Amino acid sequence: MAYQSEYTLLEQVIQMLATKEDSKFSKVIEKVVNEAMKLERAKTLQAEPYERTEDRMGYANGFKNKTLALATGKVLLKIPQVRGLEFYPSCIEKGIRSERALKLAIAEMYVKGVSTRRVSDIVEILCGTEVSSSQVSRLAKELDEEATSWRSSPVGQIQYLVLDATYESVRVGSKVVKQSLLMAIGVDYEGKRQILGTEVANSEAEVNWRSFLEGLVRRGLHGLTMITSDDHAGLRAAIDAVFPGILWQRCQFHLQQNARGYVTRKDDVPAVAAEIRKVFNAPDEQNAERYLQSLVEKYEKTQPRLAQWADENLREGLSVFHIPENHRRKLRTSNLAERQMKEIKRRTKVVGVFPNADSLLRLAAAMLIEQNDQWQNEKRYLPESNDRPAFKEIYRKKVA
Repeated sequence: MAYQSEYTLLEQVIQMLATKEDSKFSKVIEKVVNEAMKLERAKTLQAEPYERTEDRMGYANGFKNKTLALATGKVLLKIPQVRGLEFYPSCIEKGIRSERALKLAIAEMYVKGVSTRRVSDIVEILCGTEVSSSQVSRLAKELDEEATSWRSSPVGQIQYLVLDATYESVRVGSKVVKQSLLMAIGVDYEGKRQILGTEVANSEAEVNWRSFLEGLVRRGLHGLTMITSDDHAGLRAAIDAVFPGILWQRCQFHLQQNARGYVTRKDDVPAVAAEIRKVFNAPDEQNAERYLQSLVEKYEKTQPRLAQWADENLREGLSVFHIPENHRRKLRTSNLAERQMKEIKRRTKVVGVFPNADSLLRLAAAMLIEQNDQWQNEKRYLPESNDRPAFKEIYRKKVA
């Protein structure tokens, strides 16, 4: 991809970031700018801290704190001081920081997955100095610590859990392989949504999903009443193992899409889709069962594969009838998670192939942290409900 195309995309990212308040973004800016200023001081002095060299031009003399109130929040800058020559970091104007340049640098790092070579180029553009791979690695480590802290933070009481995964190209040794990015979103009992975590795994096998879900439990997840996801053997097995007896809602959208593969006549697709929607949109479970039985009987002679598939699978999309009515529309599909995955894919498409799994995780975590912080300042996702069914008496129906 040409640089001009990348730059146009980055401009769009910058405009998006500039319209949203985000304290987490301010912390990332703070880390990047402070590191960049230290690198520039070392370049100016022609010596690293405590390094003895005949080429040294002066001496480091501590730091001077400066707080800037930016659109993204307060940023504490530690401006490097120098003894023996005049110095002021070029990546900030004296008294005013170039916020646009910093946003461009951060946005490009997010888009590019923060590879060592790319960050070297960015810091050089930002500060006008070249940096070593070890220096860039140190900066990446600081950014990773922010993501690690978020991914290990306490979870607490969660009423609903929405799970999803996507695949990205990652370089492993001399090969490029597909690795899975797992994600969990929770909705608490106050109706507020939050992104609980993300993880890169080799696949969606049970062992990987199980490890991910057990990690959420160790972080304090409890109070769960229903899980929504697409149908995947590894995920289903992991849910059974970690959350036995919890309601499982199979994504109705994916069920609707899957049904097309069992319709033998193309002209029948709209009619079948309408009948499945009638099942899902029923006022209660009893009517949904009645509509489903009618659908099965209608097609059992003309399209027996469709009738059998519907009888064995569509009931897995009816668990949502056991939660409060005014919660059903937003929990009957996994769209809440898929919208976040779609946004991640929009960024990862620019990267193409990630240099390693850490790079993919860094990008995904950074984006999800930003989204999670935004959600915390928004109104509740689900309305309050007085309908509190006896969840402990409800068990997900297992299909043999």
